[in-house]
Amino acid sequence: MTLQECYTALGGNYDDAISRLRSERLVTKFVVKFLDDDSCALLLRSMDEKNYEEAFRAAHTIKGVCQNLSFTSLYEVSNRLNEALRNGPTPEAPGLVEEVKAEYDKTVSAIRAFQESAGL
Repeated sequence: MTLQECYTALGGNYDDAISRLRSERLVTKFVVKFLDDDSCALLLRSMDEKNYEEAFRAAHTIKGVCQNLSFTSLYEVSNRLNEALRNGPTPEAPGLVEEVKAEYDKTVSAIRAFQESAGL
């Protein structure tokens, strides 16, 4: 799997990421580094604990990282969740958490497939 195919699989915008970071080597570095980010685990734990302020911060972090890396699908749902948690949870927040988790899993799966095929 190429990096461009990885972006297609995770619902991202490869061209935008390249234009932002200027090289495939740098994009690859940060895409693989995404696997080390624990914001999604923090989001899920915070929601379970009803710590909505911490959940908001985790959603905000996910949104920002995804925007910077042009992970469009995960960015869009995490942005909606971010807004749903901004002033305390709205009724749609729990469903959006599930959507973020599903998109996150899809993103991680694509990155791992890329990592494996590229021997990283």
